[in-house]
Amino acid sequence: MAKFDYNIIVIGGGSAGLVSAYIASATKAKVALIEKNKMGGDCLNTGCVPSKALIRSAKILSYIKRHREFGIKSAAAEFDFPEAMERVQTIIKKIEPHDSVKRYTDLGVDCFSGQANILSPHEIELNGNILTTKNIIIATGARPTIPPINGLEKIKFLTSDNLWNIHELPKKLLIVGGGPIGSEFAQCFARLGSDVTQVEMLPHILTREDDEISLTLRQQFEREGIDIQTDTTCKAIVTENKKQVMVFDKGGQEARIEFDQILIAVGRTANSKGFGLENIGIEFDQHNRIIVDNYLRTTTHKNIYACGDVVGPYQFTHTAAHQAWYCAVNALFSPFKKFKVDYSVIPWCTFTDPEIARVGLNEKEATRQGIDYEVTRYGIDDLDRAIIDSDDHGFIKILTAPRKDRVLGATIMGSNAGNLITEYVSAMKHGIGLNKILGTIHIYPTMAEANKFVAGTWKKNNAPKKLLKLVQKFHAWRLR
Repeated sequence: MAKFDYNIIVIGGGSAGLVSAYIASATKAKVALIEKNKMGGDCLNTGCVPSKALIRSAKILSYIKRHREFGIKSAAAEFDFPEAMERVQTIIKKIEPHDSVKRYTDLGVDCFSGQANILSPHEIELNGNILTTKNIIIATGARPTIPPINGLEKIKFLTSDNLWNIHELPKKLLIVGGGPIGSEFAQCFARLGSDVTQVEMLPHILTREDDEISLTLRQQFEREGIDIQTDTTCKAIVTENKKQVMVFDKGGQEARIEFDQILIAVGRTANSKGFGLENIGIEFDQHNRIIVDNYLRTTTHKNIYACGDVVGPYQFTHTAAHQAWYCAVNALFSPFKKFKVDYSVIPWCTFTDPEIARVGLNEKEATRQGIDYEVTRYGIDDLDRAIIDSDDHGFIKILTAPRKDRVLGATIMGSNAGNLITEYVSAMKHGIGLNKILGTIHIYPTMAEANKFVAGTWKKNNAPKKLLKLVQKFHAWRLR
């Protein structure tokens, strides 16, 4: 084309799309953003923000139940589920301006509402009009995966998308899925007062984590009254005595679970079809994710980029934003300058109680990849601040290269793990070893001191024994 309307058109107004549009506008490019539903995408409207808001209410209730631990003789809460759900919507509205049409219009982005239809690598149909663009960034996100369970289609089931529309606390809640989403909701609703059963087809919940993490969390869940059913496959949903019942297989034996509500949390499926990509030859993997190269360009058309959940391999808001930077910069400045996306240091956190945060390798992955490592542990039950707060449980586990202080990975299980992990994210990103963490002043009393103490444990385990023997003799000589 002789001339384009835009340097970039971004399809999708979630985390990845918003960051892409922001960077393009900040570099004075002409950019349009198309969103068919709500600005902010899943993270703001149905994902991170609402779930963490409800988890916060549940945690307050858990502290009230533990009131005697804090020297409080009597405490009770008059909990109202509809009011808690209303608080969730209030928080969404408070954060909403950060992702709003007004904000991005003020930044210089042309914002459109409607269903985009890609006609060619440079043409997009929107509301009956044709927009032309030098580059396209696909940031259409993902949706909850619905497993093929007989009878599921006949009932009103919940997902992380529509959960926020309910106004009555489920009495008996069945959660299908033992990953982060299923686990967060299992504990949350149990604390709110639901009778929760969590079903997972694999041997452990949170199967990406080391087994000790999964087992420790399971023990915590069981202490809180959650019924965990692992090695369990859902077969069908039937009605018995006017009650909804899940029929499942456990070790070759058929069993049944009665429920009032069922929440499906078995993963997310990329939103990659239905708006024209398949008509222009874009390639998808077996999970319907768009296949891209190291620059986040589609393999078919080098001017079409993709980022966020529609691409993977990580489905986190912060990873979507990370990819969005590469998409925007590569689209605007290629072929003069382009950058390979960097996945070397990707952190995440499961917001259960205790929280579980990780960056880099854990033992399971290091063993599978044949990578030699040394493990250093520090028990948070020994940390002054954790004891003060009655949160003295969990641990930090650091993987380093053998006999070196270079961090290969860190896993933290405990209070504020999602905040504590940042020190290791910085260490891995910028080549800071445990020696430098040990030599950094950490405020007393804080949870962050645990990071210093695990570095101290590593130092002790790797102390130069021969040198220490010489130093011991030196000190003995000075006593003469």
